[in-house]
Amino acid sequence: MLIAGVDEAGRGPLAGPVFAAAVILDPNQAIEGLADSKVLSPIKRTRLDVLIKQRALCWAIAEASVEEIDELNILQASLLAMNRAISALTTVPDQVLIDGNQLPNDLLIPAQAIVKGDSKIAAISAASILAKVARDRLMDTYHVYYPDFSFHLHKAYGTKQHFAEIKQFGFLDVHRKSFNPIKTLIAQQGLKSL
Repeated sequence: MLIAGVDEAGRGPLAGPVFAAAVILDPNQAIEGLADSKVLSPIKRTRLDVLIKQRALCWAIAEASVEEIDELNILQASLLAMNRAISALTTVPDQVLIDGNQLPNDLLIPAQAIVKGDSKIAAISAASILAKVARDRLMDTYHVYYPDFSFHLHKAYGTKQHFAEIKQFGFLDVHRKSFNPIKTLIAQQGLKSL
């Protein structure tokens, strides 16, 4: 039975798309050290990202844009990204196991939501790693394009540093305008997009 693990990365940050990954692991090629991406160091995540891509039977990464997040809300955008990742798999799994307590709409494959699945199911752990590494790489790229913002450090989360940058430089097109506190800052201070 082919099982795809699915997870997302980037629901909480104030900028950038939300990423999702789907992974079908090869039972004959074990990958040591798989765990929830949040408990792994960046170096371990990067190493596992390479191994997963080499050894998995199939994997896919997808995203939902900032515009989709602002239009749909972050939960629906996360589910959309998950659906896109599942649809992008070149091998159709028999079942999909998704981290969390909600399933994307319109799935044509039997699916189950598993709370804290990224720490319980190896395929979901693998998906969480691929999604997190892909998103972090985009944040590093954002820092190159927007050097006034330390995306390579705060990864767009609502840190004191990030808020200070928004207050000093305004917000960017990549910021999620529907997210408080960005939404409030825009309303209160009339901040403009760079």
